[in-house]
Amino acid sequence: MPIRRLPDQLVNQIAAGEVVERPASALKELVENAIDAGAASIAIELEAGGVEWLSVADDGHGMTPAELRLAVERHATSKLESGDLAAIATLGFRGEALPSIASVARVTLASRIAGGEGWHLVVDHGRVAADGPAATPRGTRVTVAGLFARVPARRKFLKSERAELAACVDVVRRLAMATPGIAFDLRHGGRRLLGVGPADGAPRRLGDLLGPDFAANAVAIDLDRDELRLGGLAGVPTFHRGVADHQFLFVNARPVRDRLLVGAVRGAYQDLLARDRHPVVALFLDVPSDFVDVNVHPAKTEVRFRDAALVRGMIVSGLRRALDAAGHRASTTVAAGALAAFVPGDAFAPAAFPPPAPPISGRGDGFSLPGTGGVGGGQSHVADAMTAWAPAARTETPANGTAPAAFPMGVARAQVAGTYIVAETADGMILVDQHAAHERLTLERLKTARRHAEGGQGPATQLLLLPQVVEVDVVAAAHLVEAAADFAALGLDLEGFGPRAVLVRGVPAALGTVDAAALVRDLADDLAAFDHGLALAERLDAVAATMACHGSVRAGRALSVAEMNALLREMEVTPHSGQCNHGRPTWVKLATADLEKLFGRR
Repeated sequence: MPIRRLPDQLVNQIAAGEVVERPASALKELVENAIDAGAASIAIELEAGGVEWLSVADDGHGMTPAELRLAVERHATSKLESGDLAAIATLGFRGEALPSIASVARVTLASRIAGGEGWHLVVDHGRVAADGPAATPRGTRVTVAGLFARVPARRKFLKSERAELAACVDVVRRLAMATPGIAFDLRHGGRRLLGVGPADGAPRRLGDLLGPDFAANAVAIDLDRDELRLGGLAGVPTFHRGVADHQFLFVNARPVRDRLLVGAVRGAYQDLLARDRHPVVALFLDVPSDFVDVNVHPAKTEVRFRDAALVRGMIVSGLRRALDAAGHRASTTVAAGALAAFVPGDAFAPAAFPPPAPPISGRGDGFSLPGTGGVGGGQSHVADAMTAWAPAARTETPANGTAPAAFPMGVARAQVAGTYIVAETADGMILVDQHAAHERLTLERLKTARRHAEGGQGPATQLLLLPQVVEVDVVAAAHLVEAAADFAALGLDLEGFGPRAVLVRGVPAALGTVDAAALVRDLADDLAAFDHGLALAERLDAVAATMACHGSVRAGRALSVAEMNALLREMEVTPHSGQCNHGRPTWVKLATADLEKLFGRR
């Protein structure tokens, strides 16, 4: 078959396949055009998830009739004055969006510049259907009807109305985050889904769009390095989600879904979250225009940096620094959930107790409550039942009479179920999961020891009186021996002992008494599951997390009041002590006001 030039209509449809994948893609291009036009407010209306109808109206500069006709021609744009692709300062610049959309839908454009004549243009699947004057306010309104109506092969691959609508809302929300000075109004079927006025900065806009919970459980990011600047908010590790859809990343106010940036965020939270949980972040990276190439993807959702390692390191260090500064902070939503789980007092009515056991004395008056009158009192049944249900908690008073107000985490008052420490603070009470808290403290000690080892100071190793032989399979033994040098940086001294065993000579001193065999077997499992693409530091963090779990105070172990207070004091000065190595909270605070509400005092 000889080479031939494709007709314009087919060229436009091919271009539409790259730019317009779904209604959200078309909406993104139109809203970006409105932003580039200097709009102060943008109104968006959708029907049927944007498939049947969508419109974007702005109060920007507007277009003349001649510019309106040029706008629907391919590669016609007002956004590249110098023609230099290395100096792109606008969201759009290709000049393909409008003609691509108009080739697969019926598009109506109405626009007017200040002091000029209003005009409208209708393009029906690539052909001009109307072109004439129209009464319209200053700015531009673009309407797209029947997307892919004449391209059934494309329309049948669209998702449900709900899914397409969710994608449209996500697009608008991300663009609204990137441009806090612009007001947005999004409606579907006449119902308002999103509405924000102009905000005085990104933090305020993020609070409006992501809700008060995010604002209350996030730390500010602010880092400058060379000509690069990183800002935004990052959720504390205990404020996480099951999917990565709540990670909002921007480069020069352009929403992106870049793998480099996503990987950097994951690396920053490496030992703070479980593998199946994802942090909530909104990060804004500002770089010189010649440092980034935004022309590597038709939809402009991916970028390429001149120095990718610098960007990744900046994001990881910026997030780590902010999260370290958060100290022992945990998510406030955990306490709210705990309060919601409390049961009203009528759940403990007499009928809720089991029948009392026969009294040993045979008299039936083994216990009486004040005011019950002893034998024959109406509450004797309840009293006996309460005796059978005696509490398992214990309490101790500090010998030095330390005041709760002296410390952020308060002072220990009791231990419940051999697992939870009850501490009193100046303004409420704190419940601490002793195993989860000690696990985080142990991990931070191991990481500190590793840093000292890298600085020339050997890690503290506790030598075993008798070296222990641990038998594993051949593959696991090979992995353990290969990683022996990495383990040594954490204080674990082991070596090969035949094809199916390793010899453990010492364990990290930070772990205290530990089952060396169980520890080594768990490390072997971790090494088998490791992604070999992980950097050495990330692999060591994962190894340290496994070690920390083995060296932590177990649930069920009784602690003295001195031990409980020592744990609280260390939590106050240890970074990330508000969550364990898997992202679960280590403590929950119930304020005095919350307790008063529970008992009807407020």
